[in-house]
Amino acid sequence: MKIITWNINGYRAITGQNVSKRYDIATNENKLFPYIYQQNPDIICLQEIKANVEQILDSNLFPNNYKGEYFAAVSKKGYSGVATFCKNTPIKYEMGFKNEKFDREGRVLISYYPNFVLLNIYFPNGTSGEDRVEYKLEFYDELFSYIKEIEKTQKNIIICGDYNTSHHPIDLARPKENENNSGFLEKERVKLDDLYKLNYVDIFRERNKNVVQYSWWSNRGRARENNVGWRLDYFFISKHLIPFVKDCYYDTNIKGSDHCPMILDINI
Repeated sequence: MKIITWNINGYRAITGQNVSKRYDIATNENKLFPYIYQQNPDIICLQEIKANVEQILDSNLFPNNYKGEYFAAVSKKGYSGVATFCKNTPIKYEMGFKNEKFDREGRVLISYYPNFVLLNIYFPNGTSGEDRVEYKLEFYDELFSYIKEIEKTQKNIIICGDYNTSHHPIDLARPKENENNSGFLEKERVKLDDLYKLNYVDIFRERNKNVVQYSWWSNRGRARENNVGWRLDYFFISKHLIPFVKDCYYDTNIKGSDHCPMILDINI
């Protein structure tokens, strides 16, 4: 099974419904669907869709041969949101943690399959102030409580998405300069340590101990061309699933967002 996660930074922009611009070059090309057709994943999880379903053209709702679900923010339009597209419809979807404090921002879409549960998550960003850092930390804690409930009936769990945190110094280009910035604060990074304590592993790092790899680059200063980035996107999986992973990697050559896609190939 091939699963892709990708923060697309705007569904209407990446599908060409709205004009997108990069370095003053404007385009209305659909960059998402051709990528999906080329990769042919079983499931693709999208974050930061920035749209409600009613804002999306019918022709752009789903790629051919895929079905899925959207979960948009109700706190404000054009903000946050996640979507999951799949070839085979899951047993059920769940939207959010059943906690209005977090669910109003449209950050969690859970797919239940017979032999695993997949969480598609867009974690909060804490860069706008200390209150958002605290919100982010509370969001992590809410996730930990929620997956403990899921584990009562299903032990095979995959948690993918934009975590908005770089775990270790190897995971960003300038760790020293960012020690006091959200995304690399010690109190944020410890939440990823807590995931390990709950018997989940960052499967890319598990398989690539010393590889320098980023998944997000600022749109300023040609950061992507100079590879001045952060690794913010992850697949954390139940530890016992490690032997079933065939591959896990970042598709760094793919444009269309300030993030690149990440791919997990797993026998599950």
